[in-house]
Amino acid sequence: MVNAGPLMPGQVSFLLGFVPVFVTWIYSEILEYKRYSSHSKVHSDSNLLELANEAVKEEDRAVLLEGGLTKTSPAKFHTSSVKSNLLRFVSMDESFLLENRATLRAMAEFGAILVYFYVCDRTNMLAESTKNYNRDIFLFLYFLLIIVSGITSFKKHQDKSAFTGKSIHYLNRHQTEEWKGWMQVLFLMYHYFAATEIYNAIRVFIAAYVWMTGFGNFSYYYIRKDFSLGRFAQMMWRLNFFVAFCCIVLNNDYMLYYICPMHTLFTLMVYGALGIFNKYNETPAVMAVKIFACFVVVIIIWEIPGVFDIVWSPFLFFLGYTDPAKPEVPRLHEWHFRSGLDRYVWIIGMLYAYYHPNVEKLMEKLEEAEPKRRHTIKAGVVTFSVFVGYMWYEYIYKLDKITYNKLHPYTSWIPITVYICLRNFTQQLRGCSLTLFAWLGKITLETYVSQFHIWLRSSVPNGQPKWLLSIIPNYPMLNFMLTTAIYVLVSHRLFELTNSLKSVFIPTKDNRRLLQNFLAGMAVVVSLYSLAFVLLLVPNKA
Repeated sequence: MVNAGPLMPGQVSFLLGFVPVFVTWIYSEILEYKRYSSHSKVHSDSNLLELANEAVKEEDRAVLLEGGLTKTSPAKFHTSSVKSNLLRFVSMDESFLLENRATLRAMAEFGAILVYFYVCDRTNMLAESTKNYNRDIFLFLYFLLIIVSGITSFKKHQDKSAFTGKSIHYLNRHQTEEWKGWMQVLFLMYHYFAATEIYNAIRVFIAAYVWMTGFGNFSYYYIRKDFSLGRFAQMMWRLNFFVAFCCIVLNNDYMLYYICPMHTLFTLMVYGALGIFNKYNETPAVMAVKIFACFVVVIIIWEIPGVFDIVWSPFLFFLGYTDPAKPEVPRLHEWHFRSGLDRYVWIIGMLYAYYHPNVEKLMEKLEEAEPKRRHTIKAGVVTFSVFVGYMWYEYIYKLDKITYNKLHPYTSWIPITVYICLRNFTQQLRGCSLTLFAWLGKITLETYVSQFHIWLRSSVPNGQPKWLLSIIPNYPMLNFMLTTAIYVLVSHRLFELTNSLKSVFIPTKDNRRLLQNFLAGMAVVVSLYSLAFVLLLVPNKA
């Protein structure tokens, strides 16, 4: 039974912003069609009268290029002042609409997708069905995807190491994206089929994502030394832009999508650790102090009773969460549980990133060693890794989930390290990947958030997705096929739209422009929210 709850100011403010943008985009498309038709006719008539006039040809070409969805649109948006852009938008200035047609289209499409989210999850227009776990079907589907991916998307890469210039490929981008992809598929299938028997594996997968947050961000900041405000803003946009709108449109707490606040927190901590006194990052002693300080901060906040609540209580308004099925649970419980499970592994990721160049040099020497010595060392690494992995599986992984969760913060790095060793022990393994999984790995944030509303279904604000979205009732596998196809397509579009809008609104090297955009955005949000609040008060007074 759907229970969308009362209409909230945030939802009304979204509609107040979305409708004008959508209408304006449609109008810009009409203007573009008219202009294109007009220029085409003029160009055709001139060809009948005269073969060509070179100057006219160049002018027409420039006009047509300007009218298309070219890369010049964002540039024009950036060159005008924020105030001027807002005034031209409100006044429906035709030249402005034509120049920014691509941006308007992206905003309109993004808003339309959010409306689709609401329709799927909070209305009775589509049905819902119960989850049903069958191990045979679960494994069949997953291994079928692996086989298809291996046949169709296996690729060997020729990338060079950033540190040695040779083809080492240790933990390269293709490999980590593939890693995220195959984990994400299992993570999503775990939710779809309610495969509770792999709960402990899912905990490891989430730890691996957090490990990659520490590894990837440390690598970027340590190598690029780019602590600019623009880069930071782009990272925050990537992590929170989409989920923020989901919270507004669907009236959900931020913590429902716990992966987003977790990654935001650990990204901020990596940024802070390397950004403070960043000119000394090349000094090993300073870096050792920084990493040690990270451990100390985590120990103080998460290990000492009472400190967690003191630190995070001021942020209860956006880190608090109440499950409608468990209203008695404290609002900070979810944040304490989720963030606490992986409180150390992001630091392990930083450590691995710091020693990454050293490991690559050792691997380079190993590849150049005589065959007998090389094979012996590799065999030893594989044997030891398998032994450690087996011991972890037997004595930790097989524990019940409550007992396992108590050990997880201190042991999750073990299976991650074992996987890294086995995935990279030969040059051939390091240099290849399954690009289908790598493609899925790039849209993990969008697939994670979207699953709640257009693949699964919660039907109530802040509800856990306990049901499946049913477009084809009584045909579970056909429904799975159709909803999955739509879900993946929409997730990929959201990934592209988020990045497109980021390039428009978050300049990388213009802090003044970034501040103007931020202030203008806040002004628009406050204005829309205030208007929505007033509109909701009118029926009550009547």
